[in-house]
Amino acid sequence: MQPETDNASNYAFGQHAADWWDPAGPLRTLHAINPVRLEYIDRHCPIAGKQVLDMGCGGGLLCEAMARHGGRVSGADTDASLISTATEHARTSGLAIDYYHATSTELVNAGHGGRYDVVVCLEMLEHVADPGAVIADCARLLRPGGDLILSTINRTAAAYAFAIIGAEYVAGLLPRGTHDYEHFIRPAELAAACRAHDLSVRDISGMAYIPWLNKAMLCRSTAINYLLHAKLRS
Repeated sequence: MQPETDNASNYAFGQHAADWWDPAGPLRTLHAINPVRLEYIDRHCPIAGKQVLDMGCGGGLLCEAMARHGGRVSGADTDASLISTATEHARTSGLAIDYYHATSTELVNAGHGGRYDVVVCLEMLEHVADPGAVIADCARLLRPGGDLILSTINRTAAAYAFAIIGAEYVAGLLPRGTHDYEHFIRPAELAAACRAHDLSVRDISGMAYIPWLNKAMLCRSTAINYLLHAKLRS
């Protein structure tokens, strides 16, 4: 979840490494949306028995969920403290997950190209300076015909009001400074970035979060949060 360059959003998720697995802590919204993320991934590309990479894995919340769902899971993040948190939690949970302290480009250069059946990159693209470069790396990391799952925040007035003003400053659902509106990405922009790297977009779905219930669900509207499924051409 950490930016791949210093030229991106300056919010440091690593400062909450110790609280990552606290469902009532500062990253509690991640706990609320995690089942929905897993549902979307498994609906579009069932992960049981597949090699899966979570790029921008943070403290390992989604990695562990995918591992329990039968995936052979790896996770990568550029924040060493988050990788340490993820590694230790997987060990105490008895889960075999490979974690890498690396950027997507470093994974490609380390020989991971074409290794994965599924690559997921969720709640990360809005924190990097060059989302297109990350998508290009994700395409290189996939096997031919592999699946890419992305999620991010739309660049709309509604998203600004909800994700920044409401979530960070009014309700305190997220730490202040988590998001920068200029890094939000419209679905058409994300789809174009995928097509530029031989990825065929198969689905775009919205994700709604209800703060007073601390619950999330898939929905039709992509005005705020959304997920995208694309497949690498064989």
